[in-house]
This record gives sequence, C-alpha cells and structure tokens, in this order.
Amino acid sequence: MPPEDYYEILGVPRNATQEEIKRAFRRLAKQYHPDVYKGDKKEAERKFRKIAEAYEVLSDPVKRAQYDRFGHVGPEQSVDFGPEGFRRTREAFEEFFGPSAFEEIFNLFFGEGRRTRTVSRAQRGEDLEYRVRLTLEDAAFGTNLRVSTPRYEVCKKCGGNGLHPGTGLKACPTCRGTGRIEYRQFSMFGTFVNVRVCPECQGVGQTPESPCLECRGSGRVRERAEINLEIPAGVEDGAHLIFWGMGNAGVAGGPRGDLHVVVEIQPHPIFARQGQDLWVEVPVHYGTLVLGGKIRVPTLSGEEEIEVPPGTDPEEILVLRGRGLPGANGRGDLKVKLRVFIPKKIGREERRLLAAFTERLSPPDPPRRPEL
Repeated sequence: MPPEDYYEILGVPRNATQEEIKRAFRRLAKQYHPDVYKGDKKEAERKFRKIAEAYEVLSDPVKRAQYDRFGHVGPEQSVDFGPEGFRRTREAFEEFFGPSAFEEIFNLFFGEGRRTRTVSRAQRGEDLEYRVRLTLEDAAFGTNLRVSTPRYEVCKKCGGNGLHPGTGLKACPTCRGTGRIEYRQFSMFGTFVNVRVCPECQGVGQTPESPCLECRGSGRVRERAEINLEIPAGVEDGAHLIFWGMGNAGVAGGPRGDLHVVVEIQPHPIFARQGQDLWVEVPVHYGTLVLGGKIRVPTLSGEEEIEVPPGTDPEEILVLRGRGLPGANGRGDLKVKLRVFIPKKIGREERRLLAAFTERLSPPDPPRRPEL
C-alpha cells in the first residue's frame, strides 16, 4: 500500500503557502490531542505521527521541493526529526497552544522513555569560598594554614543517608512514585497537561519512611570545621585556589562540594613584588658609590652582603639572581635599587673634609636635555 500523500494528510493543496501549512498542522494537532480526541487513543497516536511527519517535510523548503519532485522514494527522502525540523514543529504547535504544550503531547505520544529520567536523592554539596591573608614570606615559601569555618558535615547519626536506623524509602505519597505532578488546564481549545517536578520528593519519587531526627532527612548537619590548607609556594595576590572535596557534605550521601580559597597578600614594609621578582631600595653613602665597597642587603631569607663596584651611578640597579619568588620557570630575582644617602646634619670636621674633597673634584659633565 503506497504511503499517504503529505498534502492530503494536512488537507492543503500542493501550492499551499507556508502559513497555510502551519495553520493546517495546528488545527490537526489540536484535533488529535489525547484529551480531546474521543476515539481510539492508538488511532490518535498514528494520526499525530503522520501529521508531524508531513509537517516536518513540507515546512522545510528544501525537503518540500525534493518531495514534490521525487515523492516518498526520492533520494535521501527521510524524516528523522533533526534539530531544525523539530524546532519548526515545536514552534508551530506552541505558538497556538502555549510554551509547554508540544513537549507534553510529544511525550504522551512517543513514549515515556523520552521524558523519564533517573533522579537520585543524593545531591552534590555546595562549594564554599574562603579568603586568606598571607605575608609575602608565606607566599614565597608556601605555608600550611589551619582555618575554622562553618560547613555541612556528614550526619554521624545516620551515616549520611538521612534515614532513621532500621528504616528505608517509600513511594512518595504526593506523586505516587513518579517524581512528577500533572496539572490539567481546561480551555475552549481542550484540556492541557503541564508536568512539574514533585515538590515533596524533588523528582526522586521516593521519600524516607522515617527521616533521621538529627539531620531531618538531609544526611548532613551544620558544624564548625577545622580545615588544613596547604598553600603552594609562589602563590600570587588574588589567586583562586580550589581544594577538591573540601566544601559542604552532599545531601543524602552525595559527594562533597569544593572549597575555593581566594588569596590576599599583605603589603610588605620593605619589598615590592613584580611577578616573580622582588624590588628593594637600599640607601648608600656617596663615597661607597665612588670608591666601591660592600653593603648589606635584605632578602626574604635574611641579610646578604653584596659588592658595589667603584664608580657606580646613583639609582643603579644591582640584581641578585634567584632571590625572588618561585614560579613555573624557576625563582625570580631580587633587584636592588641604590639611592644616595645624604645626611641632614654633619659635624664641623666632616664639613671641612667634605668641602676640601669637593674642591679637588673635576667639574661635572655639562647639562643635557632630559628624556621625558
């Protein structure tokens, strides 16, 4: 028996416009709605399948042209409800019947398998956020912190399952174990069914026979927890560290959430940080710059003695390799910026010697245009 003509199924002429095809589909879909159709429900299902198939082809200009030329046996002529065809069919139906109507009738006709989903009572715990303030030394070498924060812990009374000892689960009395509640709406166009998640069991379909009295069936209780945090060396200001499985305990035995730690590094009184490098400004006497000599420079590990070459210019930068902070490419450097120390008060003998020394110096270089 040859397949029925798509135009005849929708009851439109072969030169029908797209708007006429859409109106015919909406009219027939309403006619064969399961709550309106008075005849055999299987017949309604068969009719609706044909109506949807016809509309899926005729609403697509390319498929329609192919069908008009080759009919049902044309090359690659098939109906598979791809994303675009499914979207057009949904839009045409919901434009007339409302935003959830197509999903409901599609589920009713094409089987429970399309809408059923396995829902577990167990739910993952929420993530937590914690802010820590570190010293620059802690950031440079890493540290272990012990912090106290409120979070949900597994209920010791029931072991996390939320059930009173010796009891189990039962079918939810509100949804009768389906996990869904159907709301029927009546209008001049017929009866429409909206399906919502059951508020009693949250879609699980089961509720405890007798909830644990300690946690009220959730499987967790709120307590103040002592948590050890291992902060890696070289962490930067504003870094976001994730400690897996250290957040809230899950509901009814679900996995823990994560702990997100935001790092704030306190300003250091001596050092400034630039990536992995550290900067420090060290005042030195003029004579040390001229004659050279040794000065003591602070580092994160303590003071270190370095050599200043003779004839060093003021604001010269000396670099101590590997005295900075660790990173992916090794440790950064400590950059020492020298600054001439000018005493505010000197004695009479020092003034005489300095004046004699200055008179013996050669004239300075002539003025030059500065680089702005």
